Amino acid sequence: MTQEPMTDDRGRPAGLLLAAGGGRRLGGRPKALLEHRGRPLVEYAVGVLRAAGCDRVHVVLGAGADAVRERADLTGCVLVDNPGWAEGMGSSLRAGLASLARTGAPAALVSLVDQPGIGAEAAARVLAAYRDETSLASAAYDGVRGHPVLVGAAHWAGVAASATGDRGARDYLRAHARALTLVECGDVARPYDIDTEADLIHLE
Repeated sequence: MTQEPMTDDRGRPAGLLLAAGGGRRLGGRPKALLEHRGRPLVEYAVGVLRAAGCDRVHVVLGAGADAVRERADLTGCVLVDNPGWAEGMGSSLRAGLASLARTGAPAALVSLVDQPGIGAEAAARVLAAYRDETSLASAAYDGVRGHPVLVGAAHWAGVAASATGDRGARDYLRAHARALTLVECGDVARPYDIDTEADLIHLE
């Protein structure tokens, strides 16, 4: 089920936040509901995308989706339910791109809910690499590809076809390395993941 906003942002890249993870190594706590800076992590991540320049943001929910809807203020976002979230990030990426395909957005800036060390400045740098529907760019940290990733609509079908398990767009980006623009962000962001109890030290 998708919750459509009242605005139409055709012609501009949209934000796509993957926030369906169940936090298996965090005792089954949905990552979207971890608290960061006084609010659910999913709220913080949506704010990053909006501050970077994404007026429309699609959020893919899975684990604890009802609780996320209840506790997080996601006003204006398109909420996409992924019943297959346990299959891995690939299924959430497919669900998100399928939702975006109905909007006319020419590109998606894809980010992960469990990377709060990546803020608006890094996301805006990657978004600035947008040119048209063939755009393909990603943040890099000391030259190593990371998130967020800007995927033009011309690539969505190929990305979706290769997105399995927890691999997301990795295989597609590797296969299209010559077309990929790397945007160095190591000076403004830290690309750690919140995966284990030890990682919770990064949350404020």
